[in-house]
Amino acid sequence: MSTVKVQLAQWIDEHFDEEVGVLQQLLRVPTDTPPGNNAPHADVVADLVQGYGWTAEKHAVPERTVRDYGMESITNLIVRRPYAAGGPTVALNAHGDVVPPGDNWTYPPYGGVVDNGFIYGRAAAVSKCDFATYIFAVRALEALGVPLKGGLELHFTYDEEFGGLLGPGWLLEQKLTKPDYVIAAGFSYNIVTAHNACLQLEITVHGKSGHGAMPETGHDALQAATRILNAIYGQLPELKKIKSRIAGIDSPTMLVGRIDGGTNTNVVPGKVVMKMDRRMIPEEDPVEVEAQVRALIEDAVRGVPGITLEIRRLLLSHALRERPGTEKLVASIQQNAQTFIGETIPAQGTPLYADARLYGEHGIPAVLYGAGPRTVPESNAKKADERLNLEDLRKATKVVACTLFDFLGA
Repeated sequence: MSTVKVQLAQWIDEHFDEEVGVLQQLLRVPTDTPPGNNAPHADVVADLVQGYGWTAEKHAVPERTVRDYGMESITNLIVRRPYAAGGPTVALNAHGDVVPPGDNWTYPPYGGVVDNGFIYGRAAAVSKCDFATYIFAVRALEALGVPLKGGLELHFTYDEEFGGLLGPGWLLEQKLTKPDYVIAAGFSYNIVTAHNACLQLEITVHGKSGHGAMPETGHDALQAATRILNAIYGQLPELKKIKSRIAGIDSPTMLVGRIDGGTNTNVVPGKVVMKMDRRMIPEEDPVEVEAQVRALIEDAVRGVPGITLEIRRLLLSHALRERPGTEKLVASIQQNAQTFIGETIPAQGTPLYADARLYGEHGIPAVLYGAGPRTVPESNAKKADERLNLEDLRKATKVVACTLFDFLGA
């Protein structure tokens, strides 16, 4: 290990209590999405980095755009750290929006409590932890005063839970950034190089209400919706036969996650609304899949008297795929993880989807790597008592700092 990397690790150890304190501060500002009032958290982050002599550009998405999207406020941040000419620009992206905490917490969901080596709170593992990981990796790199070339960008965005289109997607579409490489929020013990695509549809089944004592006077939307449910779930055995060639990714999935309808117990349901989720492996064509799913739904109720359908796309997120340059990120992270974690961490796919895909859609090689355990369930992500092992935070910060030096060291 080079002298510089030893010094980077030492600086992180010496400032680790401060890093934990910063993470606690970030966890204590709620960013439940929905409702998605996330601009106040961005203000806190901007003030925080100003204390390090950095300027955070505040890129507020127009209020009407945000409201039409279903959220209340989004201010995305870019912190630019330019160095000498001749090197690449590496961006680090983490998202501050989170799912609401829900019930059954042992620790306060916005308390940032540290207990027995773990820090607890909503977004402790996904992904406010990587605000701290990336900030302190960059601070360590700059604190040593070694010659650097190229540039760094910190992208702190607030729309991952709704699909990222007004987070990294908006920054890229507005041409506010175009880095050469991206490291996005992930976990310490694996590198994600590919992930699934996701199609979400809202299906509205229109019938006609009628008195429960005379159901023949109505057209039962729920009965028709049942046909659609049977068609969707009847397709699952066929989806299981489709296999991805990418390690860590198995087969496509499909489910209905929400159903609303009817007006009362004694009334024929005149309208039913369902929301469905279809995950696509990277080898699938999203356009073809959406056409197939729409046809499946329409065929299920074709010819049913008095029934009409509306199908509205809620989300179409594309898959993350490896691009030229991904292998350089993987090699550097793996080498540094071997040093600080003591094992060769795998590079593989995941069935989840994340903001990293948005960079990939613009031709930018991107991987997911940050602070966290070996598996999502270990972190309680999106469940009660979400937590992060602080030693995983320490290790990931060292790995990221040394990876940045590999790319930017003059």
